[in-house]
Amino acid sequence: LEVPYRPRSTKTTLIGQLNTFLVDQLRDNVNVVLLIDEAQNLAPRVLEEVRMLSNLETETDKLIQIILMGQPELKAKLWLKPLAQLRQRVTLHYHLDALDSFETVAYISHRLHVAGANGAPLFASDALPRIFHHTKGVPRLINGLCDRALLTGYVTETKTIGPAIIDEVAGELPALVEEPA
Repeated sequence: LEVPYRPRSTKTTLIGQLNTFLVDQLRDNVNVVLLIDEAQNLAPRVLEEVRMLSNLETETDKLIQIILMGQPELKAKLWLKPLAQLRQRVTLHYHLDALDSFETVAYISHRLHVAGANGAPLFASDALPRIFHHTKGVPRLINGLCDRALLTGYVTETKTIGPAIIDEVAGELPALVEEPA
């Protein structure tokens, strides 16, 4: 936000500076949004500090919008007793479900396009169902598995990644290895 930071300032002083900045932004018709990714990794005391930022308001307007994004553990963390006040301030929550097999293939195609793939098939058509099988459509797992498979393909000078490489690298990724029963 480029709000000047003065070393050794008290928290009260810093909050005051932020509040002044936010009021100026409101006057200029600018919405300020704080996005926190991987919020499940924040300690409850830090999440409580984030909640305190939501108190910055005028008589009629909130000065800052706060969006917490994270893994499913975030939802569980918000149910901790010390975070009851934060949970009460959550006005909207949304959970992204895993992708289905068709969406997984489209997702991989999109990611390859954005990465600059020239359209040549990097994954064999029979490898794609194996990717879905191992990742169950979770984008983070799809990314990890495909990344490792492409690296293996590069090292072994394989032009098109087949199901054998997918199965091999899936067995090497801790997030994909099932716990023994």
